[in-house]
Amino acid sequence: MEYQGVWTFSNELLFKAGPYKKGSNNIGEFLALVHALAYLGKQRDEKMHTMIIYSDSKIAMSWIRQKKCFTKKDPSPEVKNLIDRAEHWLKSNTYKNKILKWETKAWGEIPADFGRK
Repeated sequence: MEYQGVWTFSNELLFKAGPYKKGSNNIGEFLALVHALAYLGKQRDEKMHTMIIYSDSKIAMSWIRQKKCFTKKDPSPEVKNLIDRAEHWLKSNTYKNKILKWETKAWGEIPADFGRK
């Protein structure tokens, strides 16, 4: 499992993490969303604090709303640690960014995917 954040307008890479053993696509999507929220929240430019984030994973988006990764997988200790840290961040921080569904059928593959579909 690995994940990355990409500017949708330029395809510029913002962050990349992994690969990690014993993860899943949904876990990676969840971690990427939390990473994006934390990244944008740290920026000085206030516009970043309200910038829209896109995901093609309804499951990961629901986990963000619930502030909990409800995976049924048995992740590696390293991935479990990342999940714990992400859940802690969600419970300890607020954010104004909207997370919207990427419309793959209309717009094509989301730029942050690794082109493996």
